[in-house]
Amino acid sequence: MNASGDEELSGDERGELAELRQRVHALERSGPPGAARHHPFRALGSVLLILLAALLAMLSVVAVWANSIVQDTDRYVKTVGPLASDPDVQKAATNRITTAVLAQIDVDALVKQLTDAASAKGVPPQAAKLLGNLDGPIESGLKQLVSGTVERVVTSSAFEKVWVNGNRRAHAALDKALTGQTDGTVKVENDQVVVDLGPIVAEVKDQLVAAGFTPAAKIPAVHTNFVVFESKDLGRIKSYVRVLELLGGWLPVIALLIAAAGVYVAFNRRHALIGAALAVFVAMVILGIGLTVFRDVYLDHLPSGVSEAAAGSVYDALVKFLRAGIRALAAVALFTAAGAFLAGPSRVAVVTRTACRRSIGALRDVTTSAGLRLGAVGRFVHRFKRWIGVVILVVAAIVLFSWTYPTTAVVVWTAVITLVALAIREFLDHDDATPSSGTDAGAAAAH
Repeated sequence: MNASGDEELSGDERGELAELRQRVHALERSGPPGAARHHPFRALGSVLLILLAALLAMLSVVAVWANSIVQDTDRYVKTVGPLASDPDVQKAATNRITTAVLAQIDVDALVKQLTDAASAKGVPPQAAKLLGNLDGPIESGLKQLVSGTVERVVTSSAFEKVWVNGNRRAHAALDKALTGQTDGTVKVENDQVVVDLGPIVAEVKDQLVAAGFTPAAKIPAVHTNFVVFESKDLGRIKSYVRVLELLGGWLPVIALLIAAAGVYVAFNRRHALIGAALAVFVAMVILGIGLTVFRDVYLDHLPSGVSEAAAGSVYDALVKFLRAGIRALAAVALFTAAGAFLAGPSRVAVVTRTACRRSIGALRDVTTSAGLRLGAVGRFVHRFKRWIGVVILVVAAIVLFSWTYPTTAVVVWTAVITLVALAIREFLDHDDATPSSGTDAGAAAAH
């Protein structure tokens, strides 16, 4: 028996003893019940720092999203590209292009040409006069012809290609539009961010000519706009986007440092870590709800004549990755809170850790009984077990923090791999100088 008396204990008993020691240390660190009353400003400061970090976490998610839309062309194209196959957007584009094309066709001139051609061929005057009264039917048929042609172009793969390529070329101009400059295909007009559909009109013109409607060849270059975003407060929004763009790379770091400061100044840092994680989770929930509410407000204030369904599809596409970021950070916050809770001295946490340790220890005993020898590896892990755990957690944090656009799946898989790494650490934790836990467990069972 050594000085501590641990040598006569089984592996399970040593684990329980370690848990009891941790709980005693936690109670000792907490100090006497009245200690907290002497430093009320310290607790208040911790709470304020955590709340500020949660607020900055909200702004950080928005800032990263704004940077991805403005600065990352591939991300922008991936955001707006699927709109080419959205039925509501296709319908709105079809109506807009059809109106633009018909505005360039003089129906009266067509009827006059038809009447003159009939007279030249010797058609009786009464029949020629009857042709002159066909303005309405000719205009209706012409609208059907143009609308059908536009619909075929808009719903074809060619339109998707034109849409994606056009948005890719327009991304630089979109950057200027969001920062208050105007140029190129995407510009700001009347508090609107609009995309010029002129190339699509040209494609429809070629389709009409190919279909035998020769008057379409006289249609000049037409520039019609598809509204991507509209707001009376666009000037103010541009300013906010610019500020978030400038702070986008720093806000996450600042938020993390402030949260760490809030945890550091707290009396019970584990409780403060749980509180900070839950505060960030609540902030993400509020931000998600805010996006939904703002969507309804935005659609309710659309001007007449704008397709509400298409505007809703555009809004959903633009905030798709913002929602993904919100869900990812909320998942990180929940995993952090759960990890901090399970690391504590509560009965649930102790039972959970003990059960996991016993299960992994039993597996290790089976493998060692089968001939596996951990040797120097087991002694090394046993000696530096705590530091190995710290390294695992730090690596997981670095992966999540350095991942360009982490999703919920990335967060979940990172958590799973982290748990597996901690389980492997526990499995390799074996000191040959101590008796086998399996033997001791058998002896304990015999008693």
